[in-house]
Parts: sequence; C-alpha cells; structure tokens
Amino acid sequence: MSDDLLLYAVGDIAPEREDPISIFDNVKTTFKAGDIVFGQLETNLTKRGTPLPHVRHARRGSPKIAKALKDAGFTVVSFASNHCMDLGQEAFFDTLDALKSQDLLTIGVGKNIEEARKPAIIECKGTKIAFLAYNTILPRGYWADIDRPGSNPLRAFTFYEQVEHDQPGTPCRIHTFPHKDDLDAMRNSIVKAKEKADIVIVSMHFGIHFIPAVIADYQREVAHTAIDCGADLILGHHAHILKGIEVYAGKVIFYSLCNFAYELTATKEEIESPRRKEIAHLNPDWVPDPEYPHYFLPRDCRKTIIAKCTISNKKIDKVSFLPVYINKKAEPEILDISDERFYDVTNYIKQITTDQKINTNFCIDGNEVIIK
Repeated sequence: MSDDLLLYAVGDIAPEREDPISIFDNVKTTFKAGDIVFGQLETNLTKRGTPLPHVRHARRGSPKIAKALKDAGFTVVSFASNHCMDLGQEAFFDTLDALKSQDLLTIGVGKNIEEARKPAIIECKGTKIAFLAYNTILPRGYWADIDRPGSNPLRAFTFYEQVEHDQPGTPCRIHTFPHKDDLDAMRNSIVKAKEKADIVIVSMHFGIHFIPAVIADYQREVAHTAIDCGADLILGHHAHILKGIEVYAGKVIFYSLCNFAYELTATKEEIESPRRKEIAHLNPDWVPDPEYPHYFLPRDCRKTIIAKCTISNKKIDKVSFLPVYINKKAEPEILDISDERFYDVTNYIKQITTDQKINTNFCIDGNEVIIK
C-alpha cells in the first residue's frame, strides 16, 4: 500500500432530491479511493427556520444530506457561505449538529468567531493537514462575532472609479480590496495552523458569481497573502462557474471549483420575476433548458472539476484536476479522455485562465490534467 496521501476537493453541494446519496452515484467510487474528501455545503440541513427578510434565495436541504455526504466519502465540509444563516440560528445549529452526527469535520463556522476561525486538523498516514475556511460573500449578520454565531469573515470592499469624470453615465473601473482586520486575522490563523500541521489548506467562498472568467482584485490579494503566510493550497468556490487556476510561489490556487452536487429548480413565475431576471442578466447564456429541469443555471455551469492533490513525505507532491460534467439529472460525471466533453472542460479552464492573464501550464495525463 502506498504511503502517498490522496485528497479530493469539490465545489458547491446542495442536492434537493428525496434520496440525496443518488446524486453521488457516478463519483463515490473515486472518492472512496481517496484519503480525504472536501466539499462546500451550500444549504441548511434542517426542517426548521424561516427565510430572513433580506435573503435573495434561501437554501433548505434535508438533514439526510449529511449521511449522504458521509456515505459518498466526504470527510471535511465547509459551511462558510452566503447561505449559512438563511433560515436563522436554529437552522444554522441544526446543520452543524447534522454534520457532527456523521463525524464530518466542519470548518469556517461556529457559535462565535473563535470557533469559526478554529482549524480542523486531520492526521493521516503520518501527515497532519490543517483546514481553514473563510467567507467573503456575506449578507448582513452572517459573519460570526465575539458573541454571535456565523461564518469566518474575510470581508471585501468595492470602489467604483469613474473613468471620465466629465462624462456622466459612462462605464467605471471597479476596484476591490480586503478588510484589513479580517486579512490580519487570516494571517494569524494560518501561521498558527502551520505550527501545528505539516500542510495548511485554505477554503475560500469568494469571487464574482456567474460572470465568465473574471477574478476580482481582492481574490488575488487574499489568496497570495494566504500562501505568503504558509498556506499550501487554496480551494475557491461560490461563483457557480469555473474560474482560472493560478500557481503562485509554487502553490496552486483554484479560484472557483464551480458547482458539484447542486440542484436548482425554478417555476415559470420565479424565472419571470424581476429579481431573478436581474441576476440572470449576469450571464447571457442563462435561459431555461427543458433538458435540465433540475439545474436551472447557465450552460457553462455544467462544466466542473474535482481537484486532486497527492501528498508525499508531508508535502504536496502533485496537484491536478479531473474534468467533470453535470448531466441532465444534475449529477456530476467524471469524464474519460475519450469523451469529447473532457476537452470541453479542459480547454475552458485554459481559456478562462489565459483570459485573466494567468500563466499556468496544464498537462493531460490519462484522465486527469496536471497543473505544472
């Protein structure tokens, strides 16, 4: 048996079906072969709670999803997202209890800020790996505080600069930058985690949703800062669409892993609502497709990946990804190199990476793509 440690990581998870384990039918064999499997939970696991007034789209999932995650092979789950407090504190704690009942390590959330910042440390095959999770997509009151539950904040600010000051209504430049105190807290947490573990992996719920390719300024700054402080791998999600992959100081940054086991249905009334149309405007390809009734999202959101990380001698030895496609039943399918969709996903990653002026080399090796 190899002493190498194998980690898989995926993006957003929010099944809506009655039998949630079935959404993992095409991937659980792969996950079972791994030592650690990470995912980002996008829905509350509860039967209680009422959507907060300012919530755009509240996510509620069955508590059975926790067992489905466990049975599919997951070991670490981040719940640090813009949906963690959608249904109030009762639903939030129900979710944490459901995950804990399945012995799933939950990161990025807690009853207070101290707990939300606490790393999960796994010791496997003689290697200690620390996981930390942060959330930039923060409706009011969703971040934890000294005496308030919520997610671990990594807030960001936006500044709009008018390009031609004498021309009202013309386009502007958009500048984003991280909250100084949150950035300092992240630095401190990573340094402390590195003292306790051989490898530090940082999950970040951040980025610009639905718009192809574009990576915000603050994302690069926080990801680079995390690596400068000792992080070994950055796992980004939230955008619901793939984003580029960067190698910085020899460490890999996945700016968005896209959706993975995610269902989203919509009635005709919801599709036609002004609020939904406003968001759909972000991606011109967001139109109803009768062949995808349970995955009402732009076509590009069907392309996704599984990040794969091989750890040897207490260091990350290789990082790659497995191209994946969301099928008509909203289920992720790992693609074989003989499948033309394998190249659809791979070429898309190359395209959006280059679009953002990121110089990353990719090498196809069998059914995976190695990040050089």
